[in-house]
Amino acid sequence: MSMNTVQDLSPSLPISSPKQKTPPRIQTPTTATFSNPNRTNFLLTHIAPLALSLSLSSPLPSLAIPSLPPPPLPPPTTPFSQSKNLELGLDHGKIRPCPSTNPGCVSTNPKSSSFAFPWVVPETASDDAVQRLRDAIVKTQKNVKIQVMEGTPTGQYLQAEVDGGFGRDVLEFLVKKDVVTYRSMATKVTYVYPFTTAFGDSKGQEERMKTIIEELGWYAPSFDLMD
Repeated sequence: MSMNTVQDLSPSLPISSPKQKTPPRIQTPTTATFSNPNRTNFLLTHIAPLALSLSLSSPLPSLAIPSLPPPPLPPPTTPFSQSKNLELGLDHGKIRPCPSTNPGCVSTNPKSSSFAFPWVVPETASDDAVQRLRDAIVKTQKNVKIQVMEGTPTGQYLQAEVDGGFGRDVLEFLVKKDVVTYRSMATKVTYVYPFTTAFGDSKGQEERMKTIIEELGWYAPSFDLMD
């Protein structure tokens, strides 16, 4: 054996390279699919209607409604309070009747308990009947204040305020051709406690109307002339 030749007498061993570790595979969840048609039909025919009925039968959330205070009660109606609200003016083109709570009144309206006959205007006074009526009121009454003097579809309307027995009185006239309808009414009604019936009568109003018609010289029918 030559000295220049070096032999490796050690046994040859296989050299293995280090193995690389493979990371674990993470499985992502997938949507389950039903391949069985019978199971799908069962869900649609049984579970779905049940879920729908539950959703419809569940109570809706109640809405909070704020509580409102009750409306105020109207004031009690008494004959005294009713007498304070006197309606003036024509009612559907006619003189109003006397209020049931006001005994100090007389009216040509047939619905009044204190009824008076209308006046008749003579032919000689038909052209200026309203002006003559106004002058007679001013001449015979105290502290006269003409409130309304106007033409209406049913005639000439005149409203005047004068002194009365317990305050101011209101006179209303409607001149229609040769007929004069009217109402004379006290604006103040007197009550004596504890009675609920007003004190007074229509005699004072009747005397006032008699004074005015005598000043005019017109014809005024009455129950006395029918006897």
